[in-house]
Amino acid sequence: MSTRVVPLTLDTLKELPPHTRRCIFWEMDPDAVLESKSFCDAEFEKEAWVSSVLLNWGSCGQLLYLDRGDAPLARVSGCAVYAPPGVVPRARLFPTSPVSPDAVLLTTLYLDGIAALEGFDELLIRGVVTDLVRRGVRAIEAFGHIRDEPSSTHASGEVHNHPGDCRAETCMISADRLLDADFTVVAPHHEYPRFRLELDSAHGWKADVEAALMRLLETSTLSMAGPPPPGAP
Repeated sequence: MSTRVVPLTLDTLKELPPHTRRCIFWEMDPDAVLESKSFCDAEFEKEAWVSSVLLNWGSCGQLLYLDRGDAPLARVSGCAVYAPPGVVPRARLFPTSPVSPDAVLLTTLYLDGIAALEGFDELLIRGVVTDLVRRGVRAIEAFGHIRDEPSSTHASGEVHNHPGDCRAETCMISADRLLDADFTVVAPHHEYPRFRLELDSAHGWKADVEAALMRLLETSTLSMAGPPPPGAP
């Protein structure tokens, strides 16, 4: 089983998991959603929001591809979405708002069942951290949701048919998942605590060193294999 994490782009937007692709819990003002519920196209609104953020700010997501060996192509098994809190309408509505001015808001951290069981959320977080450290961001913050029952992912398998179907239980990251990812509580609340992960150059150094070691290992493996035999293609 192999994995890779790549930035979200307009070309890969269609590969978002079905729930995330139609979820506009964070991206639209709740009042606007209620007013336009009967005719709002959630998938279109999501694409418009991602396009705007990519154009005006840059990368706002990471996709986790998992090659399970039993399929011809790797498939997306997880995703993370993040952006400046100023472009996330719901960010100002929580009792633990606002997000700190030096932080980017993580809104989505989703993994399917197998990826969650394998602990691949760490790979997704590492992809987000690596991107933001290299862009000079100081911290990541997120609003967690305290569940009545533990959940392996931030959302159920439910696919929303209408924009108004979004709700905290299916569209927010669980508080337990954020704690597992080394976030710390900076604004306590019985239901919607706000979490923070400090970023510094050490995160970037770690990612660069790991990448260099992987390249060195690949080179060493090829060298040990020796030259191809005479007549080999």
